[in-house]
Amino acid sequence: MEMLNEMAVFAQVVDSGGFSAAARHLGVATSAVSRHVARLEAHLGGRLLQRTTRSLSLTELGVQVHAACVRMLSTAREVHVLAGSYRARPNGVLRVSAPIVFGQVWLAPRLPAFLDLHPDVDVRVTLTDRTIDLVEDGIDLAIRIARELAPGLAARPLCSMRYVLVASQAYLDEHGAPEAPEDLLRHRCCYLGYGQFGGRWSMRSSERSASIDIPARITINNSGAIMALVEADGGIGLVPDFAAQAALACGRVKQLLPAWEFDTPYAGAVHAVYTPGRHLALKVRALIDYLAVT
Repeated sequence: MEMLNEMAVFAQVVDSGGFSAAARHLGVATSAVSRHVARLEAHLGGRLLQRTTRSLSLTELGVQVHAACVRMLSTAREVHVLAGSYRARPNGVLRVSAPIVFGQVWLAPRLPAFLDLHPDVDVRVTLTDRTIDLVEDGIDLAIRIARELAPGLAARPLCSMRYVLVASQAYLDEHGAPEAPEDLLRHRCCYLGYGQFGGRWSMRSSERSASIDIPARITINNSGAIMALVEADGGIGLVPDFAAQAALACGRVKQLLPAWEFDTPYAGAVHAVYTPGRHLALKVRALIDYLAVT
């Protein structure tokens, strides 16, 4: 790597036909050009130029090194042009990760308009509830839902999320609607059922808090599937609000105990997270900006 500058100067000497002409082209002293070429010769262990008072010619090694230098400079110019195109407009392949149900019901419907706005960007979405490593998995942008984010990542909030209790009207007609958290003990409840999403429900209202151990005959580790059970009159489901939004909007289910807020590790703000750096790719910035306002 330390020879790259010397190689560029050497190529300019050959192309200019001499040290003085190369120095004028580069805007440096002739002695500086001579030192660059001398260092390159020292690195390579051989003479590159035959110099007399009247002429300058390449040695056999010099011919081969000059050809390599020309290729190097051509590649450098291509990289510069490529970088300029990336700075000019969003383009390239954008790899995104999101939780499964959130990706299905919130992210995916927003992507067609984004693709229309940015025809030079192709999107590759991975839906997983696993917390991925952005660098190891080659992800440009990840959607995370948590009260606290892991350190070392840049993040921008997109929207908020809370848990809601929902049930179908047919279930409520048969079993009645709970009016307080304690009433849930006599209902058939379904929830995610793993890790910190188990059967101990902690919740609070403006007046008091409650913590109840909820028995469950069934747990499902996917909120979309819980919604399917609820809509089949299977009981009361505890799900993220985005999973229930469509069913609530069209009246297929009803929200229960709306004055109560659930304390869960998954609730809070939805963030777009990415690897920090001075130069964020335009394609990543474009999607973050788009998601933040839609």
